Amino acid sequence: RPQDMRCFVVFDEKDQENIKKVRPGLSGMGSIIFRDEEGIMARDSIKDKEYFYDHVISPYKGKVESWYVENQSLELYFRLIGLTIWAVVFSSYVIHYENQFKNFPEAPDELHMRKTHH
Repeated sequence: RPQDMRCFVVFDEKDQENIKKVRPGLSGMGSIIFRDEEGIMARDSIKDKEYFYDHVISPYKGKVESWYVENQSLELYFRLIGLTIWAVVFSSYVIHYENQFKNFPEAPDELHMRKTHH
C-alpha cells in the first residue's frame, strides 16, 4: 500500500529503494502486521508516541515491505491475499510472522510486548 511520505522517509535507505521497485497494491505485509497499530500506539508504556512510531514501527514496516519485495513470488502473493482475508476476519488474532516465512525480519523487542487478545 502507498506510504505516507512522513513515514516513508524514516525507512532505511535500502528498504526505500526496494519498495520503490514495485507498484503499491491493495494490501501489504506492513498493513497486515500493523492492523492494530492504534492499539499498539495506545499502550501506556509508550510515553513519546511520535518517537515510537518514527523509530520502532515505521522502520520495521520498511524492513517488512522490503522483505516482501525481495521475496516476491506467486505463492507469496497468494499467501498475502490469504493473510489479508484472515486479518480482516480474525482481527484480534496475532500471527507470529517470524515463524511463518523464511528470513522474515525479526520484530524489535518493543513490538514483542503486543497484546495477543482484546
